[in-house]
Amino acid sequence: MKDKLVTLVGGGGFLGRYIAQALLQAGARVRIAQRDPRAAQFIKPLGGLGQTQFVAADLRKPDSIARAVAGSDAVVNLVGILKGDFQRVHVDGARTVAEAAAQAGAGAFIQMSAIGADPASPSAYGRSKGEGEAAVRAAFPGATILRPSIVFGREDQFVNRFAGMIAAAPVVPVVRAGVKFQPVFVGGVAAAAAAVLVDAGHHAGQLYELGGPDIVTMGELIRWIARETDRSPRIIDLPDAIAATIARFGFLPGAPISWDQWLMLQRDNVVAADALGLAALGVAPTPMAAVAPGWLVRFRPHGRFDTSAAA
Repeated sequence: MKDKLVTLVGGGGFLGRYIAQALLQAGARVRIAQRDPRAAQFIKPLGGLGQTQFVAADLRKPDSIARAVAGSDAVVNLVGILKGDFQRVHVDGARTVAEAAAQAGAGAFIQMSAIGADPASPSAYGRSKGEGEAAVRAAFPGATILRPSIVFGREDQFVNRFAGMIAAAPVVPVVRAGVKFQPVFVGGVAAAAAAVLVDAGHHAGQLYELGGPDIVTMGELIRWIARETDRSPRIIDLPDAIAATIARFGFLPGAPISWDQWLMLQRDNVVAADALGLAALGVAPTPMAAVAPGWLVRFRPHGRFDTSAAA
């Protein structure tokens, strides 16, 4: 990867900062492309002098994407949303980036998708992710698709969100307590992306589903977070009939959930039995229990001064 130029579209986000770091450590030059590149300046000190670049780009403006990927050896599309116009971002936007990468002559392209991506999904999110994969493959046939399960890390909006709920509320309702997840560490996803680009020819056209070593239910995850943060709220597994009614209104006290998110929760979010995964990319999965307690400590009653967990 030494001196190769990799453009990360949406590279200043949660996952992008870790992929950038992995690529910089491998000697690559990294270009961060997003609407406000100033918001990603924190990445600059992670590399050497001149190793990082920043450029403004907007999925709604194909010319800006074309300028952003010009001269790139590889392009990674990391742009994704959890609510809003899925068609514009996950399908049309992904197509725009892939077409620009192909026209720029990039040798490799990674599309960051998600487990659950399926053009036939009842969820607009899952459906758009599946249609986005197809759009990317049509524009850049050798694209590599990465589908992570729930990604966890110090800055995530999943484990931290639940930890915040547990710390703030005496009662925590759990929607779809039995649905299964296979949380994957953000560092592992970054290592997977870097591995793809190191040997892009071998991984061209492949699809990988990325999950951690543990499969947990929603209920188990909430209770584990409560134990790790030394909290004892009353945790209630909501019956599906009640949860579905609440989701129809798009609101659950203390934990907003949309109808589309409810539909996504009807399926387990785990790696398929026949899928290629982290092992195929030479990446060892990291258990959540090995790293998450290091930042969850701030959600304990006395924060980092709480010694009860070690007592």
